[in-house]
Amino acid sequence: MARLARLAVAGWPHLVVQRVHDGQLLARDDLDRATLLAALRDAARVTQVAVHAYSFDDSRLLLLATPSDDTALSAMMQAFGRRYVALYNRRHARTGSLWAERFRATVIEPARYVLPCMAYVELHSTGALASGAGLPTVSGWGARVAEDRWSSGPHHLGRRADPLVTDHPLYWGLGNTPFEREVAYRRLLDEGLSAAQVADIGAAVHKAWALGGAAFVAELEKSSERRLAPLPRGRPRKA
Repeated sequence: MARLARLAVAGWPHLVVQRVHDGQLLARDDLDRATLLAALRDAARVTQVAVHAYSFDDSRLLLLATPSDDTALSAMMQAFGRRYVALYNRRHARTGSLWAERFRATVIEPARYVLPCMAYVELHSTGALASGAGLPTVSGWGARVAEDRWSSGPHHLGRRADPLVTDHPLYWGLGNTPFEREVAYRRLLDEGLSAAQVADIGAAVHKAWALGGAAFVAELEKSSERRLAPLPRGRPRKA
């Protein structure tokens, strides 16, 4: 079966995941982690991609980002990968690609999914969603995110200003002051994500289907040259 073209639409937020080869580490120490963020920051600036949230662990990089045009997201990931892998290989005396596959991405409906996807990205770095079963209401997850040095969580919770992050308007809509926004977002993290939300978000980015309601997907399909949702199962009905 032919592989669908990657879904990228200017002006809409995208959830992105880039995984490394099995047995490899995305970053081996804090110097690698700082190098990764510097390379990503430079690539986002040059390609005019707004990064709203990010996190990474040993095996993957997660981003929530809005490209300025239809090619900007691919250009950013290519520029980032070329720069970071070259520095990583030089430092660790290795050769070859670090990536298991090309990056995966999905367009998301902002009103319905921007804030849940921000939480999805930032909670991943704490290991909170490792089981894939969702995250019940547990006090303390916001505090864990706030202490994570290698995600955008501390930025959204008022611990530091992150030059890589461009806040999404829906984050600003959480309150009229920085304190109100930080409190509201911490509450969202503490409330967690349901198993259904985790499953829907994970499946959408893995399969590259648009993530949103039927009306959103139908409207988006008007400006896309590829399918944005899976075909119905079974044989088509006879006329």
